[in-house]
Amino acid sequence: MSYLQRRRFLWILFLIGLALVAVAARATTLVRLRFPELVRYSSAIGRVHYVGAEVHYDKGEIWTDTSFEVIEREKGYLPAYIVVRQPGGKFNHLQSHVEGAPEFRPGEELILFLWGTPGKPYSVLGWTQGTFRIRRNARDGSETITQDSSEIPVFDPQANEFTKTGIRNVRIEIFEEKMHKEINRQLQ
Repeated sequence: MSYLQRRRFLWILFLIGLALVAVAARATTLVRLRFPELVRYSSAIGRVHYVGAEVHYDKGEIWTDTSFEVIEREKGYLPAYIVVRQPGGKFNHLQSHVEGAPEFRPGEELILFLWGTPGKPYSVLGWTQGTFRIRRNARDGSETITQDSSEIPVFDPQANEFTKTGIRNVRIEIFEEKMHKEINRQLQ
């Protein structure tokens, strides 16, 4: 085998290996859901408070079940406590991170747009798109809300591009008014 043939053979092996790595990576791409779509497709919406999390390994995947106390029910039925199941987490010496899946922190309050049925773990609709974090101003007690997807590029099929859009640092009263108007509009 000549030098040129060996070089060509190595390049072919390299490209095949690169293609296999790309297939194995299973990248996450989220398609943008506009606010009316989040409201329409969610089976429940609630203001929740983080209680705790449990990580488990099931069929070769790591899953995190996060428990929340429901503070307010905005849409659908929600019991006093719910569990949200998401891919990823740290299990023993293994760690799995799924891009686009929100990670929750102890003690935080959120508004979650949920998908699922009562009695089973819920999923967050659109992952980061259905996750809205509430921040309280220590000086005056006012609250603002920020959508997780406002920091992550999401594919917008209408614009045919990735964009960073979403709700960012909006007063909670304004957000709740917008949410209630959309819920009521869809009920008519």
